[in-house]
Order: sequence, then C-alpha cells, then structure tokens
Amino acid sequence: MAALVYFRKISEDAETVRYAFGRDPEDLPRTLTLKKVTRTSSVDDGRLDHLSLKASRKINALHSRSTHWPDRGMSAS
Repeated sequence: MAALVYFRKISEDAETVRYAFGRDPEDLPRTLTLKKVTRTSSVDDGRLDHLSLKASRKINALHSRSTHWPDRGMSAS
C-alpha cells in the first residue's frame, strides 16, 4: 500500500515556516511548523506519526536542493 502526503506552505517568517498537510491535496487538515535554523519540525496537534514525518522529511529534502522553502509538494512511498 502506498503512503501519500501532500503539503502546502501557509506562512513564513524569519524563524519558522508553517505547512498544512494531509492525505488529500484538496483537504490538508493538519499543520506543522519547521524551525529554519535547526530544520526541526513540530506537529501543531501534537500527533507525531508517519504522515507528519514524511511531510517534514520531504520539505527538508526539497529545501536542501533549492535553499528555498517549497510552496507545495507531495511525498509517495
């Protein structure tokens, strides 16, 4: 079974970037916040799970390639 996660940037400031994420690109009910300096993330609802980890890892991977925080994306495995 494939695991999919979609994400979209919802805000960015000097220290953090926030993303909405979920299994459906039209319905992203959860959010996570990444600290830019440490590139660590926290899930705003406190539920650290496979979906939130996939989103965080993909966002960081895309950032590493371009040095810009991605506006949107997805990860499939």
